[in-house]
Amino acid sequence: MTHLTRRNWLKTGALTLTGTALLPHMGVSEIPRGSVRLNAQGQILHSPFLKEYLPMAALNAPALKAKLNANENPYGPSPKALEALKKASVTGNRYGWRELFALIDKLAEKEGVTPDHIMTGPGSSDLLEKVGMLSFIQGGNVVSADPSYMSLIKVAEAVGATWKPVKLKDDWSHDLDAMEQAIDSNTKLVYICNPNNPTGSITDAEKLRAFCKRVSAKVPVFVDEAYLDFIEGGEAQSMVSLVAEGYNVMVARTFSKIHGMAGLRFGYMMAQPEYIEEVQQITRGGMGISQTTIAAAHASLEDQEFLLMSRENNTKVRNHVVKSVTEMGSAPAPSYTSFIIFPIAMEGKAFLDQMYGHQVGVRAFDFWSQDWCRVSMGTMEEADIFLETLTKVLS
Repeated sequence: MTHLTRRNWLKTGALTLTGTALLPHMGVSEIPRGSVRLNAQGQILHSPFLKEYLPMAALNAPALKAKLNANENPYGPSPKALEALKKASVTGNRYGWRELFALIDKLAEKEGVTPDHIMTGPGSSDLLEKVGMLSFIQGGNVVSADPSYMSLIKVAEAVGATWKPVKLKDDWSHDLDAMEQAIDSNTKLVYICNPNNPTGSITDAEKLRAFCKRVSAKVPVFVDEAYLDFIEGGEAQSMVSLVAEGYNVMVARTFSKIHGMAGLRFGYMMAQPEYIEEVQQITRGGMGISQTTIAAAHASLEDQEFLLMSRENNTKVRNHVVKSVTEMGSAPAPSYTSFIIFPIAMEGKAFLDQMYGHQVGVRAFDFWSQDWCRVSMGTMEEADIFLETLTKVLS
């Protein structure tokens, strides 16, 4: 087993080992920080179940015709956000605390909590990782699904935690009963990504709500809702009401997805005020957010037309891709997000190399004894480029 620190990776600008490479345009924002473990085949070992392939072809690949590897919104930021960003740029010599507090007030009103329940950061992953650091300073274990988003888990392991993974159910939902049974006296946190990444699947809101109520009496529950905005009426499936009711539950949201601000970096978490104060002892999350990002986020909240367009277009493209992939003989997992995952009948590394060779960026994973392609929902034009390339590669 080989270990590669993030510091060394940043020095070289690329991750190169056992004949593989990981470059920034591949969507490294989703590669967890800390130690990256590779096996002899050059796969990232995210978890006992989940391994990720790295494409050799990406090292010398030209610009991608379809960049569908990082779950970015191809339509954003919104026009109103861009206009606000431009106007705010002239105040870049000033700290943005006043503007940030106004944004927090707006978020609190939207979410039905008081402002002291909210903490902001440069993306929700930053907040996930800070919670991972804080929760496991003195060891303990974290319970989560597998496969799932690994940012918090990897940081928790890096500071000394152990991880208790619980396999998703056959219907792709979280096995809440098994997760509850996995909790022991050393469990410091339960992490749930819903809808889940990299599978795109969702766990029933009422079952999850009941789980959070029971479990949070014993251990904090952190629910990552990065993709909830892609569900029509998704607010009803959020766990934020539990925060308002005083349960020991945390909820994370991001502007990287439906708001189209992945490169501008803004996210927030909601939790009990005393917990927010604990996290703020190790980080001033708002200090890492620029004036321009704050202005863009505030404007994006007001641009409901853009958010609706993004969700509707995402659904149209996703339905088109699911239908086409199904007609090719594959069976995509049910997706409620801006990506889908489906099994591929070839080895993942060879698949990636060929897709990148055709200038189409996707992700490939190995879990449950099967290789999978995860593709983000870009524009309809990008989707057709992907489908045309997929047909060539799989044939």
